[in-house]
Amino acid sequence: MTMRSSVALALISGALFSGMPALAAPEAARDRAPTAGVGAPASDRPGTTNPVKVTLPATRDEWVAVTRAAALPRPLPMQSEVSPAIVKLQIMLDRAHASPGVIDGHLGSNVAKAIAAFQAMRNLPVNGVLNQAIWDVLERESAEPPLMTYAIKVEDVAGPFVPDMPKDYAELATLYRLGYRGPVELLAEKFHMDEDLLRRLNPGATFQAPGETIVVADVRQKKPRAKVARLVADKSTKQLLGYGGAGELVVAYPATIGSRDLPSPTGVHLVGAVAVNPEYWYRPAVNFQQGDNTKALRIAPGPNNPVGSVWIGLDKPTYGIHGTPEPSRIDKTNSHGCIRLTNWDAEELVKLIEPGVPVEFLDGVEVTSAIR
Repeated sequence: MTMRSSVALALISGALFSGMPALAAPEAARDRAPTAGVGAPASDRPGTTNPVKVTLPATRDEWVAVTRAAALPRPLPMQSEVSPAIVKLQIMLDRAHASPGVIDGHLGSNVAKAIAAFQAMRNLPVNGVLNQAIWDVLERESAEPPLMTYAIKVEDVAGPFVPDMPKDYAELATLYRLGYRGPVELLAEKFHMDEDLLRRLNPGATFQAPGETIVVADVRQKKPRAKVARLVADKSTKQLLGYGGAGELVVAYPATIGSRDLPSPTGVHLVGAVAVNPEYWYRPAVNFQQGDNTKALRIAPGPNNPVGSVWIGLDKPTYGIHGTPEPSRIDKTNSHGCIRLTNWDAEELVKLIEPGVPVEFLDGVEVTSAIR
């Protein structure tokens, strides 16, 4: 997958599941982008004319069995519905380093982008079509059951937790650590999951007692095929793409990249200082002002720190790649000019890069996905 073909992912996401043509792109983009699955035969496109309401498993054991046996759903579930098949799909993509973001069982734009990225990683036609062939490749590479049992550990419930997390930075600055709100948030992030899905998979669970057994996503991964030698932040697809030294796509993450008021940088910049579990310095005279806070503030480390659990600085001052306290909002909101990832994606990326890795900000063509 080349840098130029990454522009096509925005076009693909509109047609990926719908079986309908993606929104038209300007001529310049069509010249650079492969066809967005429009020409795929009907047999390769799961039907969506009459989406089916999903009947969900009632117990943990049923969730494990149904999710493991799930096949490519035809027709596809409604986007508002949780589906065991989509849970399985998201877990398989996560294991392949084509991140769908938070695993929530919903068929959304981040899933669409992850499938297109997976096609590129395996040198398959990047046509945006989720068909039986793609499903079969994912299943062959991800033979382990998608869900597993997990015994809650002492450290999962030990805290200290911050049940009522302030939003105001001045209040945040009074805390000595911005830990998780509670065990459910900790466990959900540990297994790349949405908190609601974690609760849904475990009816009756307290999530409070060491030794309590719960069902979680099995997101144990093989190591990526190579280190990341180059990063591309694609603003049109809202995705961060990591390429190896031979030009192959190694990892792909959904991302929030800047905003209209505080845009991300342009051109190419280099990775600079890196910090795991960073503190955050709020400097309104340099960056932005939050509310009535006009003075510089030190905000303590922790997963609910404004930059999450990782900071990867760029050679452009105040800009970087970082985690987030709100993983479910990746690609759904704006950032203050930086590249925002889920904490777990940022934690993976920081192990794959070194200072000096170039980061190219690619504007591409802004196309609104039909899925969004």
